Amino acid sequence: MKRLLVLFLLVGTVVLLPTCKDKEGSDEKKRGQRDRGKTLLSKYQSVKLTTDLTVLSENERRMIPLLIAAADEIDKLFWKQAFGDNKSKLIEKLDDKNLRAFARINYGPWDRLNENKPFTKGYGKKSPGANFYPKDMTKEEFEAANLPDKTNQYTLIRRGDKGKLKAVWYHDAYTKHLEVAAAKLREAAALAEDAGLKNYLLTRADALMSDDFYESDIAWLDMKDNTIDIVIGPIETYEDQLFGYKASYTAYILVKDKAWSARLAKYAAMLPWLQSELPVTTEYKREQPGTDSDLNAYDVIYYAGDCNAASKTIAINLPNDERVQLEKGTRRLQLKNAMRAKYDHILAPMSNILITEEQRHHVTFDAFFSNTMFHEVAHGLGIKNTITGKGTVKDALKDLSAGLEEGKADILGLYMITRLHEKGEMGEADLMDYYVTFLAGIFRSSRFGKSSAHGNANMIRFNYFNEMNAFTRDGSGRYRVNFTEFQNAITSLSERILRLQGDGDYEAVKVFVDKYGVLSPQLEQDLARVSKARIPVDVVFEQGLRVLGLE
Repeated sequence: MKRLLVLFLLVGTVVLLPTCKDKEGSDEKKRGQRDRGKTLLSKYQSVKLTTDLTVLSENERRMIPLLIAAADEIDKLFWKQAFGDNKSKLIEKLDDKNLRAFARINYGPWDRLNENKPFTKGYGKKSPGANFYPKDMTKEEFEAANLPDKTNQYTLIRRGDKGKLKAVWYHDAYTKHLEVAAAKLREAAALAEDAGLKNYLLTRADALMSDDFYESDIAWLDMKDNTIDIVIGPIETYEDQLFGYKASYTAYILVKDKAWSARLAKYAAMLPWLQSELPVTTEYKREQPGTDSDLNAYDVIYYAGDCNAASKTIAINLPNDERVQLEKGTRRLQLKNAMRAKYDHILAPMSNILITEEQRHHVTFDAFFSNTMFHEVAHGLGIKNTITGKGTVKDALKDLSAGLEEGKADILGLYMITRLHEKGEMGEADLMDYYVTFLAGIFRSSRFGKSSAHGNANMIRFNYFNEMNAFTRDGSGRYRVNFTEFQNAITSLSERILRLQGDGDYEAVKVFVDKYGVLSPQLEQDLARVSKARIPVDVVFEQGLRVLGLE
């Protein structure tokens, strides 16, 4: 029991004040929180998110505040999905400003870059189903429930009468916020000078209110000449680590770099050839990607929701709807300014620690950009429907699907770079630039941890490549690429993942992930050296109208 000093009595009430010793203890606790908050926040490098807005027309500049307002509603919805309705209580509970900032970065009290462990008292382990399902629901209860739309990516699972499970559509659960977001998109559409952009904004507003995104996905693919863009809605399913069914709300506001985009256009036309060159037998590449695909470079000026949580997205391949992908293709968006921030503040400094001196010059921004770009291209290749009659790859592999798909995109992207380089389509760049930069990227993304689909995919690749002698670690703890073995590992891992996806064998994928998706003691030790050098794990953005100079 704490020692307390009785100071005085007033109207029969005993008033107790802490002794000096208790006050000192309180001050020490606050200092401890400040130090801990500062340490946690140091995982992130703060970067201002800007671009040259002079490329926009006056109307396009006037659209930005409206699009940001829509994105802010989406941000509120992701808080609800990831954490629940008590954001304000969580923020108020944290005495230190750095801890409050850290909670905002993580959209809750769990450190996403440390296996989702709670970083403040009062919160247990994060539910793998986030806030998409009842906390007391078991997998067996869900699978036994005869419930229409239970696996639909746009429904929440809740308890209804007598505790029975029920599915609630997003547009019914989140009506208030979605009405505001949709209204802002319609206001922006009224200012749009590009017909394709106007149509997309209007159809997307309708889609938010109906959870039917097909028409707006088509409209997004059909618009070609717009400079300003927005990706908005429930899109990726990474947050649902229980089944991988439920989509999280996200939003990006983007400005197209038309000069860079023109340089990339030729690769989109090569998708059918790239599909035919995949290192698998015919049945695993029988699907043909849509030929209406785009490959463009953008500067992103605003993140909200899922894409803004902890590690930041630097490239996009959408839509995710398999019907749209097979019918028309996808758009690959390379977020150039965000990519540059990660290269300058993280990848390049890490390379000085982990890559041998004689190969370090092969780590370049152009190679990092290309590796990331072809990662997104690779999402559109391979197979979307299992060859064994188990439905889509996503449905067959459930919670393991996202991580395996990220692994496929990473390794298959590098495989395609190799084939294009052999074909003379990659210019004068040395193939080793892509390989050594890729190896450095494995270290960068492994720091995201197993709870991240991207982090887990990179651990798998590190261990697989190590097994195939694709790299060598010298006595000083630095790595070098073994060229021939590295190429063999690229082909072997590409083939293996494509077969695992096509077979749709959940248990086989689980064995694969359990074997390779671990942080080895040696890798953990090497990543600790990077942390000791105070190299951030990722970036956090200063963004908004003030940063853009629009206030």
